[in-house]
This record gives sequence, structure tokens and C-alpha cells, in this order.
Amino acid sequence: MKNQIKTILLLGILSSLLVGAGAAIGPAYAYGALALALVLNVGAYFYSDRIVLAMSHAREVSPMEAPELYGVVEELAARAQIPTPRVFIIDDAQPNAFATGRNPKVGVVAVTTGILRVLSLRELRGVLAHEIAHIKNRDILVASVAAVIASAISWLGQALSFAAFAGRGDDEEGASPLGGLLFAILAPIAAVLIQMGISRSREYLADEAGARLSGDPEALARALEKLEVGAHAIQGEAHPATASLYIVNPLAGARGVMELFSTHPLTEERVRRLRSLGTRPSRSVAVFA
Repeated sequence: MKNQIKTILLLGILSSLLVGAGAAIGPAYAYGALALALVLNVGAYFYSDRIVLAMSHAREVSPMEAPELYGVVEELAARAQIPTPRVFIIDDAQPNAFATGRNPKVGVVAVTTGILRVLSLRELRGVLAHEIAHIKNRDILVASVAAVIASAISWLGQALSFAAFAGRGDDEEGASPLGGLLFAILAPIAAVLIQMGISRSREYLADEAGARLSGDPEALARALEKLEVGAHAIQGEAHPATASLYIVNPLAGARGVMELFSTHPLTEERVRRLRSLGTRPSRSVAVFA
């Protein structure tokens, strides 16, 4: 129920921003912005997973293509008592992973090629357990919708600004280039604030739930340490709008303004909390050690 309220709130913010943007440019633009907001509301709710996967250039793999990866996902999903998520791979050297899908029935787990090279199977299992926990807890819809909203706001800020300047200026429609320019400046900031509005506690909860699901908190702790190093050493291909979905911030190695914003809690604190849960793996982990 809590996540449903968050989702409705995010969609409401999107609508308000778009209509406000149209009104800022000119009265005639407000109606078009309202219609666009309605379309994006429906699209973000029902198709956010597809949009995020397309933005990430992820490709689906079958059990035959990635038997070990798929086998771990299948085993953890069974332990979590949810349908086996679809598995996707992203051609990205930076080690990372995320989950998406509006509910467990359409859950998706995506991993980069980098994470498959860097982590041991035991550590990868810890990461996948974290992502399965997100799906089990039904909190990925909020993050997926936020990613689509952030992308839409940034794109529309540029599009509406261009439309205002390409128009006829202060004619009978009252188009305001200044309004379009103002929105173009404020839109990216609003997009970041929307994503930062998603509680960082969702990562802590997924860490704990994933550790208990796998029975191996130490594996996830080690994985997070390696992923943090990888995120700083290797520049990822992730779109800034989708950064909040990943298990570690894919923009950790970025320079400039992006360094001031982070949708993830400190990795050191996440590792500390995981290790406080204990380091003894469950019996099921032995085959992956």
C-alpha cells in the first residue's frame, strides 16, 4: 500500500510538472502538455520495465545461453516463492545489476557483463538475492516509474524549450521563450529530486532481505565492496535517469555536478550492516562457494 501511494505521488508530480511547463511556455501549450502527461502516466505505470530495459540496451537470455546465471535466479525465486524473473544481460564493462517490473509476475533481473567477470558465483548469488528481494517486496515499481519520469522530464525540458524558441514568440498564443528556457534549466534538477525522493532505506531493506534469502550475508557484503571499486574504476554506460535502479550507483565515477547527488546509501554502511547479520553461510550456499 505504501509503495502504491508513492507511485501515485510520483505520477502526480509528473503531471503537474508537464502541465506547469506548458503553461509557462504559453496557454496553448498547457492542453498539449496535459494530454502528454496522461499518456506518460499510463506508459510509465504499465511499460516502465520495457522502457528501462530499452534505455539500458539489455538483451534477454535463455537458460541455455546462461545456465549458471539462470539456475541461481531460478533457485532464489523458488526460495522467495515468486515466479522466476526473466533474465537480461547488459553489455557493459562496469560490474552492476538491477531489477525491474511492476510486480513479481513480470519481474526482471538484469546484470552487466562486467559483473559476470568480476564476481564469484557465490558473490553473484548474493547480488541476485538482493534483486530478488526487491521483486519480492514489490518496491521496484516505484524506482522504475521514477526512472521513466526522470528521463521524460529531462527530455521534455529540452523539447518544450526548443518548441518555444521555434515558435512565433509573443504572438496571439502568448508563447514565452523565457518560460521554456526556465523549465529547461529546472527540469533536470526536478528529475534528480524525484529520484532522491525515493527512500534510500529500500536498499538497506533489500540488502537484509536478500542476505536472509540467500543465507549468506558475507557474500553480498564482499560483492558490494567489489562493485563499489568497479563503479569508480570503470565508467558505466547507464543512463543517469536509471541510476537509482542499480545495486550500486553506476555514476560513482562521474565528475562534476553528478557527484553531489546519490540515490544510494554509503556502501561502507551497507557492508557493515550485512556483516552484523553474521557471516556463516547456509547449507544451500556450499555448492556455490
